[in-house]
Amino acid sequence: MKFNLIICTYQRSQAIERLLESVREQKLYPDEILVIDASPDDLTKKLFEKKPYPSLKYYKVGKDDIGLTRQRNFGVKHSSSDMDVFCFLDDDIVLEPDYFENLVDSYIKHPGAIGIGGRIKDDIVWKKVSGNYKIKFDEFQFDGFARPLGQRNVLRKRLGLLSGKPPGFMPEFSHGFSTGFLPPSEKIYPVEFFMGGVASYKHELFSEINFSEKFIGYGLYEDLDFCLRASAIGQLYVNTAAKVEHLHDEAGRPDYIKYGRMVVENGYHVWKLKNPNPSFKAAFKFWAIHILLLIIRFVNGFSKDKSGFDDARGRLKGLIEVIKTN
Repeated sequence: MKFNLIICTYQRSQAIERLLESVREQKLYPDEILVIDASPDDLTKKLFEKKPYPSLKYYKVGKDDIGLTRQRNFGVKHSSSDMDVFCFLDDDIVLEPDYFENLVDSYIKHPGAIGIGGRIKDDIVWKKVSGNYKIKFDEFQFDGFARPLGQRNVLRKRLGLLSGKPPGFMPEFSHGFSTGFLPPSEKIYPVEFFMGGVASYKHELFSEINFSEKFIGYGLYEDLDFCLRASAIGQLYVNTAAKVEHLHDEAGRPDYIKYGRMVVENGYHVWKLKNPNPSFKAAFKFWAIHILLLIIRFVNGFSKDKSGFDDARGRLKGLIEVIKTN
């Protein structure tokens, strides 16, 4: 099975160097690496001039191809035609040495898979539990593992606003559990969406769909949009043994007002994509959760997290814009 790696980047030369060093250490190395750079400077280009990587092709894109989804589409278009699988990684990811080995093995075990995602490691403490374990109110349990639910989700649970679907599946009111709620079991789980920064898809999928260019610039939920459309074509999975670290480089990120707006506006878009005619109850829950999170972020602004005020302002602007246009 031949596979490539497509990395879209913007003003993160140090982060992408760190990622590519972890790629260099892989037990299974990509047959091709494409770096799609939208940076206004040449720091990333200069990095590759002094430090070459095997099989790497560098592309500097102009204004017509700037933006995460546009850059991904550019990468797909310029990939070699004999690749079986296209892999996508955020530029601030660091891989464990067996990441690609486990990812490719997933396609061998599930030949009908149209796409497979990996697991982003975090600091959440999971514990193995027995079948008769009595889960606490503030815990989440799945496939023999339990973890803290988190304050926001505990509050949503008290208000009857928590999803009853497994991680990686969207309920009718959206706001489901992300694939970060899949346990560290090293198993492969079926899903209908996963995180775009640690994703892979069969080459054949792109003869039917592309990444939506509605998500201009930084993008948010663009991965959810693509996965939901891909799920209508074939089955997606997450391999929790294909592990990475996400180091959240702040360079190139939007300000919190823009981010808050995208949470609401893009969130509304993907909700209606999956549920074009939701029930009244589902619509009520969708908006109730957005308003609840807006209030939480506003309250956060009174603590050390001053960004909460801007985030809340952005969410409010997004709410008003969605109401005006819909």
